This record gives sequence, structure tokens and C-alpha cells, in this order.
Amino acid sequence: MTAIKLADLEPSEELYEHQRIICDPKQTSVRIDKFLIERLEKVSRNRVQNAIKIGCILVNDKIIKSNYKIKPGDEISLVLPSSPEDENPLVAEDIPLDIFYEDDHLMVINKPPGLVVHPGVSNHSGTLVNALLYHFQQHQLPLLKGNSEDRPGLVHRIDKDTSGLILIAKNDFAMTHLAKQFFDHTIDREYVALVWGDVKEDKGTITGNIGRHERDRMQMAVYADNSQGKHAVTHYEVIEKMYYVTLIKCKLETGRTHQIRVHLKHIGHTLFNDERYDGNRILKGTIFNKYKQFVDNCFELMPRQALHARSLGFIHPVTEEYMLFEVDLPKDFQEVLTKWRGYIASRKEMPTDESNLTWDD
Repeated sequence: MTAIKLADLEPSEELYEHQRIICDPKQTSVRIDKFLIERLEKVSRNRVQNAIKIGCILVNDKIIKSNYKIKPGDEISLVLPSSPEDENPLVAEDIPLDIFYEDDHLMVINKPPGLVVHPGVSNHSGTLVNALLYHFQQHQLPLLKGNSEDRPGLVHRIDKDTSGLILIAKNDFAMTHLAKQFFDHTIDREYVALVWGDVKEDKGTITGNIGRHERDRMQMAVYADNSQGKHAVTHYEVIEKMYYVTLIKCKLETGRTHQIRVHLKHIGHTLFNDERYDGNRILKGTIFNKYKQFVDNCFELMPRQALHARSLGFIHPVTEEYMLFEVDLPKDFQEVLTKWRGYIASRKEMPTDESNLTWDD
């Protein structure tokens, strides 16, 4: 079985099982669920049947039922959240959760900035996963395996310093159903971002392969050569212009690691205070000390990249109704916008030649 990175999970590149099986010319007729249980490692009948019901398992590129009997030469394709291979000693921690919505099958959480989603090499505790384990106590969340860490309930993730909505699956059926939606590009995700510079076009689309930066492995980069990186598309629209910064909204068509951050940097509009991509210094504006002090104050108010996952839309795995959630900007983001609006409103008091005095990019 080959594990591939699911293209649409933002920005964690969660690992999913993706396999194509071609049945032997002498294959006997047997139910597909029984065949797959015997063929695949550590896969339960319930997990296979859920996947068939949702449409994650196809035969000859067609949706089938659990009682379908395979035939010689049949081509079976499947995409499933990877099952855990080993026990991982995750610890439950009493960390408050801002639960935006919850039912028997899923939960939508408003993640604050600074909260790491899952334990990693440098973050063994204090994460959203630790909080989920405490919140659910004896309830067993489905596990998604990725990069050697088990991730209870997580269908996707957002960066530590990005605020906003994140989706949690509470059972295997919901996990598989929601994972399929991510794979099919049908999850609607909109972000709000404050970027450096005056974005000229009111709306646009950024297309460019994203892959690991060749020199700085902590960064991602856009590659013109399609043989490098993976296909990525971001749509953006201007919300408000403030001369030296612009407030925009972004809609993800794909979900690569750091996609919005690296795509916007690529077109010359790095996220405000995005330290990893050099947005934590003055990239646009005047050379006056008063302006520098103003920007430094904004950095202190919002010591992170100005990116917020504002809305999340998906099909409910059980009711099959479309659900759309939207959350307001957090306090730090709102305060920085208020300061920028106040600064721009006072520009009439500035010297008339100020627009000619700018910082080099």
C-alpha cells in the first residue's frame, strides 16, 4: 500500500492511504468488503463499509455497494484516512476550547492564535489534540495517522499562529466522509489576511506549484517549473485598502502547506507580521520615525501573521445538509485594523510629499 499526501489538507499535508488494486485473472467471485479486509492491513469491516457507502472505494471508476462481488480483472481504487500503526502516548490536558458548533458526529472549533494543533517534535503538550483528549474523556476519537503522530479527530489543521475555524470528526464515519470532501475539493474555506502593499487588482487568482524551499527547509516556495512542488490555486478579493497595507479575503481551491502565505509573498504582498516570510519588518510606507513606531506598535498588538480562517463550509456526513460557519476576527486582528484606519485617517495632517518617501522592499 502506498501512502500519499492528500492535496487539499491545509496546511498539514495529512497522510492518506491511496491504492489501486487490479484483481487477478483467476480471482474468484467474493464480496468486495470481505476481499479488502483480507487484502489490507489493519482495516476493519466497518471502516471498509463506511468508505464504500461514502464513495471512497470505486470499482472500474464506478461507485459500488458493499455486496458487490469482485470479478477477474476488476480495478479497485480507494482513498482512506490512514489508520494508526502504533500506540502513541498522547496526554489529555485541561485546555479550554472555544466550541463554535458540536453534534454527535463533528465539532467546529474557533482556534485562537498561538495554539498548536497537534503534538510534534517541539510541541509535546499544550496542543489542540491534548485539549480534545481531555474534552472527550472516554470517547474514542477516530485517528488520522501523519508524520508519525496520531491526530485524534483531525481532518485538517491550520498553522499555530493562524486563528479561526477548524473541523473535528467524532467518529470513523464522519472522518471518512469529511476526508472525502477535502479530497474532492468541495470544502469551502475562506480566510481574511492583512498584507503589505496596495493590492492593485480588486480580485484575482494565484496559480503556482508549491514545494519546500531549496535553501530554507522551514519555508515553502512557488515554482514556475511544474515538475517541482504541487499544484496550488488561491483566489483573493480586496476588502479594504489602507495605502501601505491591504485587507483581503482568500478562498482556497487547494490546500498546500503555507499556501496563502507563500502565494501572497510570491505576488509581492507578504502577510503583515509573518516572521517566517519576512513580513515582520516594514515593507511599505514612509521613512519617518513616527511611522516606524506606529508599525512596531501594531506588531506588538498582533505578534503573529495576520491570517484568520473566517469561514468553513461542508456537507454534514449524516444529514447531508450543507453547513456554513463564520467567525469574527479575533481581538488582536481587530485592534490592528482599528489602528491602521486611524493612521490613514490622519494622513491629511502629514507632509504633502510623504508619499514619495518609502521603504525599500
